[in-house]
Amino acid sequence: MKKLLFTLLTCMAAWTARADEGMWLVQCLDRALEKNMQARGLELGAREIYNEEAGGLTDAIVSLGFYCSGSMISEDGLMITNHHCAYGDVAALSTPEHNYLEDGFWAHSRADEVPIPGLKLYFLRKVLDVSEEVDALKADLAAKGQPFGGRRIASIMETRYQKEYGMEAGLAGMWAGTKHYICLYDVYADVRLVAAPPVTVAAFGGDEDNWEWPQHKADFALYRIYKDGEPFHPSRHLTISRKGYREGDFAMVIGYPGSTDRYASAAEIQQKIYVERPAENTIQRGRMEITRKWMEADPAIRMKYSNRFFSLTNAGELYEGEEACVHRFNVVEKRRSFEEGFRAFSADNARILDQLDAEYAAISALEKQKVYFREILVRSVTAVPLLFRLGLPRNGLNEQREQLAKGLPEMDARLEREMLGFVVEKFFTCMDPSFFKPIHKELQERFGEDYKAMADWLWSHSCLADAGLKPDAEVAASFTGPIQEDVLYRFFRELAITDLNKAEKHVVDNLNALQHDYVRAVYRYREAKGEIQYPDANSTMRLSYGRVLPLRPWDGVYVHWQSTARGLREKYDPSKYDFCYPTVWKYLMPPPDFPVNFLTDNDITGGNSGSPVLNARGELIGLAFDGNKESLASRFEAVPGYNMCVCVDIRYVLWVIKYLGRQEYVLAEIKE
Repeated sequence: MKKLLFTLLTCMAAWTARADEGMWLVQCLDRALEKNMQARGLELGAREIYNEEAGGLTDAIVSLGFYCSGSMISEDGLMITNHHCAYGDVAALSTPEHNYLEDGFWAHSRADEVPIPGLKLYFLRKVLDVSEEVDALKADLAAKGQPFGGRRIASIMETRYQKEYGMEAGLAGMWAGTKHYICLYDVYADVRLVAAPPVTVAAFGGDEDNWEWPQHKADFALYRIYKDGEPFHPSRHLTISRKGYREGDFAMVIGYPGSTDRYASAAEIQQKIYVERPAENTIQRGRMEITRKWMEADPAIRMKYSNRFFSLTNAGELYEGEEACVHRFNVVEKRRSFEEGFRAFSADNARILDQLDAEYAAISALEKQKVYFREILVRSVTAVPLLFRLGLPRNGLNEQREQLAKGLPEMDARLEREMLGFVVEKFFTCMDPSFFKPIHKELQERFGEDYKAMADWLWSHSCLADAGLKPDAEVAASFTGPIQEDVLYRFFRELAITDLNKAEKHVVDNLNALQHDYVRAVYRYREAKGEIQYPDANSTMRLSYGRVLPLRPWDGVYVHWQSTARGLREKYDPSKYDFCYPTVWKYLMPPPDFPVNFLTDNDITGGNSGSPVLNARGELIGLAFDGNKESLASRFEAVPGYNMCVCVDIRYVLWVIKYLGRQEYVLAEIKE
């Protein structure tokens, strides 16, 4: 049975003391939440924000493939998001002759706007409560002896609703399947790049300033949506405000946050932070050091690896900060304290906790091995995906040569060889020898602990041996296969994740079910206590609200809620790539007191990047682009006073468009 989601019981139960925390389902903005937002300064009603019948602000909000967010800012399909969301697209367009990452991309008419293959933009149009329907479907499939796992259920439900409504359908489960919603989207695939500042302006401060405050980034990019070859006309676009904001002003963020684990048990958090994160951080730190060294040494390497390095550093700094903040804010201890009341609530709750503790203890060492497997054998060496593509069953020798010819230009042999040396050493010093395969044992017997010699031998006896020494086409043409006998392929491929999963299966086999039981039980426990609840982020549209506020990261330390162009001048350092913007920007940047970035206490996470930051009237005042390092426990818990959202001021965006991009046709279109 289908139900429109405007009922209190479906979405919320009552109010809670920490009301400003939360990534709230936009279709569940009930009267209690509306009143609390209005008490903070909101001048709109809930129905003006989300309204399936009459339309609302959310009609202007866009998901970029469910990895970033954006918003419409003109009646002719102009969409704004973060530069780091567009980073991969800009990198793909760049060549040594036209390096749009370094020089920026500025269309000066619609004819100059460049199509972006593969990018899809999603507009949420309707949300339906299908919880009862999903439960009935599971029961029916189970009675027939048919599979009824999550993927099967999603496939059936999405097909059903896509056919009925003629829109893209996505099934979203909340609270481990306590609720299920169908989200219906209009999708547009003709998307063209309009503007992207030089990376040294868009990401001024680079990864050194990432997760820090203050920042001074022009983190924005512009796209345009086309429909049938003409600019798309959205049903709603945002109004831009140039009036600014003051400390304490209301701020609202609407977007598509990716994932949180705020319903995780203390045992799960302890496993991730005390066991898995240190292993991940060790490997990622080494990868970053090697990649950064080569990128700084050669601009050609920087262009090839910039997109991968951006993702690596973002994740690496996130994980290191997450580990530090969970310790600093005693998140595990607080969750244990919560679980004391949860345990006392029912005997079943106590059983779930006892089993979770026992099973996490049993798999702890194996889970650490799985982290090493992923970080060492899967994610470290850029050549690995290329080797794996060569080994696909459908590829004959000609196809393998084509794959090689295509893949070799994407990597640098010097960097890859050094990374291989790092990987080989970490593999033999971190992985349990019980998982070693014949190729690994052969290498040990031949080289012992001389890992550099081992890596050099692997490279020189592989299909990549001549990479960087001969033309890529010549290297590819000389490959005779079969790839399955290649020593480098065997090193990475013979050990599979299934080997580790099988070992873990002997220890425990129902942890996933227990985790789901825990989440559902926590939901019922909080419901019984009358607490309002928002589900973990899962790439569905959410709203968070808060205020423009300063930060007090440590005792006795105060930082202002706004940064200005003075910081661009103070931080400029031509000897550091991350702090050296184009020379022309010295003469075009705003005056020293001009606003650049600002802070709010909105609750956000990955996926919110590019989300509009709106004032009390629903006008665009900026874009969310980062968090602060003190907020990095927020995957598991939002810490009041420390969870901040770093935003780029829309006035700074407009300045960059006008003076650096000189895009008069864009400014005219958005009436600036």
